[in-house]
Amino acid sequence: IRDEDSGYNKNLFCIPKHYEEDLERVFIPHGLILDRTERLARDIMQDMGNHHIVALCVLKGGYKFFADLLDHIKTLNQNGDKSVPVTVDFVRIKSYC
Repeated sequence: IRDEDSGYNKNLFCIPKHYEEDLERVFIPHGLILDRTERLARDIMQDMGNHHIVALCVLKGGYKFFADLLDHIKTLNQNGDKSVPVTVDFVRIKSYC
């Protein structure tokens, strides 16, 4: 997405009523995020080869993305020609500094 990209008209999407007044445009549609998340899972599986994957989620903001990414990795692990062990853990931090 280029810096000068103005996004998409919000009328092209189903926006919850409580967000309608606060939202001007949609910059990244949900489908694009899902597609990129799946691509990232494929890249991880390819780069890791047969190595054990340790997935670490930073709570609380990253949970939804983390869950979606792990779902794609799990699917690739089940449907691919190779299966690698995946360990999942979570950390909570007090500050991003």
